[in-house]
Amino acid sequence: MASEGCEELSGNGEIEESPAIETPGIAAAQPVTEVSEENGSAAVAPDGPVDPDTASLIAPAAHDEGDLPADFERLWKAAHDNSQDFGSWTDLLQYCEQESHVTASRRALKAFLVRYPLCYGYWKKFADLERRAGYNNKAEEVCVWGLQAIPLSVDLWIHYINLLLGTLDMNLPESPVRIRSVFEDAVAAAGLDFHSDRLWDLYVEWEKEQGNMSNATAVLDRVMKVPTQLYNTHYDKFKTHLSSNEPKEVLSTAEYETLRALCRQTQKAERAEQAQEEAQERPPGEEEPATPEGTDSEELKQKIRDQVLANRDKVYQQNEGEVRNRWQFEDAIKRPYFHVKPLDRLQLRAWHSYLDWEIAQLTTNTKDPNQDPNQEDTEGSEVTTQGEEGSEAGVVVHDDHRVRILFERCLIACALYEEFWTRYIQYLEPQSVDEAQAVYKRACEIHLTNKPNIHMQWATFEERHGHLTEARRVLETLEKSLPGLAVVRLRRVALERRAGQLDQAEALLWEVVTESKEKPMLHAFYSIKLARLLLKLGRNTTRARRVLEEALEISPDNEKLHLNLLELEVSGDPWLSAEAVQVCVSRALAAPLSPHTKILFSQMGLQHAEDYSASIQSVLSIYEEHQKLLKDLGGSKREAENGDEDPEKISKNDDASDVAATQAPPTMPHVPITTPPPPMMGSDMSSQAGYGAYGSWYQQPQYGNYSYQNTWNYNQGYYPPS
Repeated sequence: MASEGCEELSGNGEIEESPAIETPGIAAAQPVTEVSEENGSAAVAPDGPVDPDTASLIAPAAHDEGDLPADFERLWKAAHDNSQDFGSWTDLLQYCEQESHVTASRRALKAFLVRYPLCYGYWKKFADLERRAGYNNKAEEVCVWGLQAIPLSVDLWIHYINLLLGTLDMNLPESPVRIRSVFEDAVAAAGLDFHSDRLWDLYVEWEKEQGNMSNATAVLDRVMKVPTQLYNTHYDKFKTHLSSNEPKEVLSTAEYETLRALCRQTQKAERAEQAQEEAQERPPGEEEPATPEGTDSEELKQKIRDQVLANRDKVYQQNEGEVRNRWQFEDAIKRPYFHVKPLDRLQLRAWHSYLDWEIAQLTTNTKDPNQDPNQEDTEGSEVTTQGEEGSEAGVVVHDDHRVRILFERCLIACALYEEFWTRYIQYLEPQSVDEAQAVYKRACEIHLTNKPNIHMQWATFEERHGHLTEARRVLETLEKSLPGLAVVRLRRVALERRAGQLDQAEALLWEVVTESKEKPMLHAFYSIKLARLLLKLGRNTTRARRVLEEALEISPDNEKLHLNLLELEVSGDPWLSAEAVQVCVSRALAAPLSPHTKILFSQMGLQHAEDYSASIQSVLSIYEEHQKLLKDLGGSKREAENGDEDPEKISKNDDASDVAATQAPPTMPHVPITTPPPPMMGSDMSSQAGYGAYGSWYQQPQYGNYSYQNTWNYNQGYYPPS
């Protein structure tokens, strides 16, 4: 069941498109008011996105009443509790189908298609469900909604057309007009697809059934210019069509008159000498037999047919070359339809290669310099008359429209891969910000709801183009769907800071600091961020100090909090901060920190006293305390500090130090205020691991990098031995 509607109906892929947004360059099903001949009610295509709670398609009707099957609620809950589990949804749909329960099936299909709109097979099932229940207008509505979501689905277009053919009264004059309009919408949206042959064939056969042979010829002329998988069969059908009917019936009036005049001239030239000979042999008084006015001889008809085929053969040869160029790329694509199963690397590489080639064709082919660059190509979208010159026109125009078609085809099979959405957006953005924004909306609100990277890219895109309100909305929505992800909250803070809203940035940090008090590691992380904001941007040292001190009350063993508080004190006025620095060091030494960390803080306190203390007595006092700490915690480190180590070891250490000194400049013991903040916090953030490699921004620093271990050897002769 998981593959139904995806793998079984894999003849063609289809484009995902939010019903509220028309895919750039691709004609979607036009929302027109449709009248059902069975009940006379209007079926109006909706204008907005599918909303399972409010859409008219989903509104409960009188026939929705009744008890649901026994296991429906259990399967429904399982699907909604884990909405990303495709198997749970297909189990629910299969159960409803087995039970043949219309209400349950309708409810399940509505919810499923909101989450997986690219599964065109289920749109067909939904339409068939409504038709069997006797609601033809609802069935048409379902098809329209589905085609707004996937306008490149040839199968769904054919299903919709067959539905109309089976329900409309073709004796009414407006019915053929409507059918032809739907055919035009279909070939405009999906006619350039490599696998669109069945749609074109259906269009041609329908025109023949209506007795419009010239229209059928025009459709064949159009498809013969489109590189499709069965391109050669269209030419064969054109030949059969031409030979089975009078040229006057199958050709447009303009082309027929042009070719008729040309062939008659040729015919007259060929018969000039023959006519003269016949006139000499004809008995006196007998005139040449006249041809009935307005009729063509069989010879003239055949000449017209030959000329038509000569013109079309040039088109066919050019189109064959285009098919040959694309064949290797099309052959490499094994799954052109949507499925939740991942694609292998070869498939992903095949799509990238195809896109590279199509874009390269766009850049290497020049257009008419007089053509309006904003004018869209209308290939495959109009029924036109074909004269000789029109028949010899270029077959395939490598334009922006064709590139977009390929991107949209790619985004069916690769809808769950951010890289293709990002690439499409990068292609569209230089041309239209609105179109790029629409693609972001489709990606983030339908297919990639739980992938934060592309949501944050979207927010950055909106901010870059000055849409701050939309950028805020994107980040807020992401944070609601993925609560607790620190990078999102920090992006929101940064957005407000760049917008000059420091109060709002501070409020956002205060909010998470307050909410995370039950999670000490996360609380410490946000407290450090808030303190830095208050210190660096707010210029409020008192408030920043208070934030860190309150955080230390909750997490006294968090060395990062101690370090940031020490940095805050060290960064102040050296003449006024000496006492505060020593208080900070004393607090760290009294905290449940590791011996190595305590020695580090003691060294930093001693360094600050050495650099800024106004009294040698205070320096010596702090030094004695440091030596005592080394004796209690460091053992042999104290001997190394005082130079009492074995001379041979000292010599080896000095040699090693010399080598190290040649490799990197010495690091000063003073720790700057820009020390990296703590890592993503323990178990509280483990569930968010891997989102954008954000954790790598906050790697635990190795204190050895600050080179505190051997920084005191230079003053061994300055301080008295202890």
